[in-house]
Amino acid sequence: MSWLLQPVDWQESRGFAHGVVARGRLVFTAGQIGWDERNRIHSRNLVDQVRQALRNVLAILAEAGGGPEHIVRLTWFITDKSEYKEQQKEIGEVYREVMGYHYPAMSVLVVAGLIEDDAKVEIEATAVVPDET
Repeated sequence: MSWLLQPVDWQESRGFAHGVVARGRLVFTAGQIGWDERNRIHSRNLVDQVRQALRNVLAILAEAGGGPEHIVRLTWFITDKSEYKEQQKEIGEVYREVMGYHYPAMSVLVVAGLIEDDAKVEIEATAVVPDET
């Protein structure tokens, strides 16, 4: 179970939460890039890689019995700020397609590169799945 934290005097955020408080089992994913289950990147397109990286996060989370609604934090690492900003609308559409309308606390960091040369984005998640009863 989680709750979004929104200070009263703060402007409401769009597409992310300022903070989250939760109770349950913690699940942490490794950073996921836009490759498939065989570690193959099929597209050099940022939006396609975001879609696949988010699907990978959800596949791992499902192994713990969780879904997108259990994610309390996402950290995105991107290699090109301009490309990200230019495609922000499409990235938002893909986010909603895969994750629905659940917006946890998020950070986006611009990095010089990722370990896989063709990767443009890496996303890691923290989730809180309700305790099993």
